[in-house]
Amino acid sequence: MRRVEGNDFEAIKPYFTHAAVVAKDATCRRAKCGSIIVNEDIVIGEGFNSPALNDEDGRMCETDFDTSIKPKYDKTCCIHAEWRAVLEACKNYPDKLSGSVLYFMRIDEAGDFTDAGDPFCTVCSRLTMEAGVGEFALYNNGGADIYSVAEYNQKSYQLYKLN
Repeated sequence: MRRVEGNDFEAIKPYFTHAAVVAKDATCRRAKCGSIIVNEDIVIGEGFNSPALNDEDGRMCETDFDTSIKPKYDKTCCIHAEWRAVLEACKNYPDKLSGSVLYFMRIDEAGDFTDAGDPFCTVCSRLTMEAGVGEFALYNNGGADIYSVAEYNQKSYQLYKLN
């Protein structure tokens, strides 16, 4: 992971600002998240978290599941912002995914930046890796933590390891 702060962060802050604007469309009840994928200064995909197809009738957030059958590690019923961004990029710019950067932003109810925290979603890490995204950028503490997708994947799995 490399940490980006100060003037270097100011150069990429517009991408986080764009992702924060996208996050305003999120309808997830747990977190408002937005993602954009950028390659060669072009936004090739963007997404926010909400139920599949934005169908609020399909919301399952308050449903209790029998975790002995299938673990419910993902505590939301929503399509993740990262998934939507990857899907859009795959549809519209499949040749630009290789080496791109996914910028992930979490906002509060007022639309202000909040910290993304550490890598934790193994589905997002595997999907971005398979799509060819090169780096995963998280807003944290007034700057950016930037991971290769392979490192993001490893860090996500480390969170769940028992020993």
